[in-house]
Amino acid sequence: MQIINNALKEGRTTLTEYESKQVLASYDLPVTREKLVSSLEDLLKAAEQIGYPLVIKGSSAEIAHKTETGLIRVDVRNDEESTLAFREISAAMNGAGDGAVLVQQMVKGQRELVVGLTRDAQFGPCVMFGLGGIFTEILKDTVFRVAPLEKQDALEMMQEIRANKILEEIRGMAAVDKDILAEMLMAVGRIGIENDRIEEIDINPVIISGGKPVAVDALIVLQQS
Repeated sequence: MQIINNALKEGRTTLTEYESKQVLASYDLPVTREKLVSSLEDLLKAAEQIGYPLVIKGSSAEIAHKTETGLIRVDVRNDEESTLAFREISAAMNGAGDGAVLVQQMVKGQRELVVGLTRDAQFGPCVMFGLGGIFTEILKDTVFRVAPLEKQDALEMMQEIRANKILEEIRGMAAVDKDILAEMLMAVGRIGIENDRIEEIDINPVIISGGKPVAVDALIVLQQS
């Protein structure tokens, strides 16, 4: 895949969020609508195309945790707010990467999941699924399967997390579309099998919006050799 090859040629071991989601989208995973911009003019064009409210983030392969470094603004509601966010984030990046800023739709939902992949020395690519957002590290409610996955494998993974009730209809929220979620898990397994230079995939959070899962943030880690 050209995105991966280009990153390796540049000596990088991580893809940017934008690049990572381009890889995911090429396997038909649902990702946020977004545009990479490097000027205020392009920012405002992207805002018009995507529509407010927006999330605006710094984009650099050198920075994995954007929240901790002040490189993310959420619920940006107009041109004035987006201009301010662009200027603040550009200044905070301080020359990291190419200084590009990611403008993306704001996906609203109260439930957050995590989907990922790790390449085990013995078993090869293994797909991960569980609770996402801040709860991934706190609760560690995740399960794994060796790729490739069949649909039944994916459905079983959903039932094996302790908080599996979160996938059902609850408090007025629609049940999660398990067919789409299963396709995501199977696709991540295929990505790992078909791209042996991918060491790790972290899609966190996957936000459930109107019952549909959407990949809101993603990171792909590569093997250099």
